[in-house]
Amino acid sequence: MKWFLYFSIILSFSAPARSQQVFTSFFAGMSNYSGDLSGSNYFFRHSHPAWGLGFMVELNDRMFIRAEFTDGKISGDDKFNPKNRSRNLSFQSTLSEFSLSFEYVLFNLYDYKLSPYFFAGAAAFHFKPTTKDGKGNFIVLPDYSTEGQGFYEDRKPYKLRQFSIPMGGGVLWAITDNKRIGFVVGVRKTFTDYLDDVSTTYINRSVLAQNRGLGAVAMAYRGDGSYPAEGTIRGNPKNNDLYFFSGLTFRIRLATKGKLKPYQYKPFKSKYSCPQNIW
Repeated sequence: MKWFLYFSIILSFSAPARSQQVFTSFFAGMSNYSGDLSGSNYFFRHSHPAWGLGFMVELNDRMFIRAEFTDGKISGDDKFNPKNRSRNLSFQSTLSEFSLSFEYVLFNLYDYKLSPYFFAGAAAFHFKPTTKDGKGNFIVLPDYSTEGQGFYEDRKPYKLRQFSIPMGGGVLWAITDNKRIGFVVGVRKTFTDYLDDVSTTYINRSVLAQNRGLGAVAMAYRGDGSYPAEGTIRGNPKNNDLYFFSGLTFRIRLATKGKLKPYQYKPFKSKYSCPQNIW
């Protein structure tokens, strides 16, 4: 939250004073993720409520800079994926993000009521994958080093604060000159494969038990039968995880520096329309 306040102050001085329009934005929707525990056919099953708050500065009629804090939850469970059901792993994690994005609106919303828009930028986010043990107690998975992070070969502990690249788009509708509502879909490209604590192969059972205890062994493999042999595939390290935010956005213009731009609706024109005032 400190990052959010800091960059919001910077944002307020980032556009020329003569044309600066300042907006606040609210987001309400859902969050989900794609990774080793998501499965290809169960995307919406793992959706969770999400919300966000942001500030925007208008650079010109179509371009904006946006600072936004977004909070949600992600989860995955092998029981919904027949291909991996025998592995029997699951996780959930809160996910908080601060992003700084450039936004481009295709049609000037001071002239038109409706317009698609696109955005891209950079973000910092925090996550902490957890699961439940057989007694229903929450377990913080990074503490158990389920794939040998921190003591096994070259597997380093993964950081719970990471960077991502947000990108996406949506549609905006200008209700009035000061209020806009829209729908947005955004994907975040991450640089980690451990949002779900699953990435590569099983390590030696004895080595894991010696370094993290039998509880770690139980969290690393929760399926029926004996613990898999060392080197058996546990996840797919070739693809990093993704997470998503999608939903409704509501924007209100807070202040203007310089001349206030009047709102004038102009319907879309076609080059085949009839000429006006020909008499």
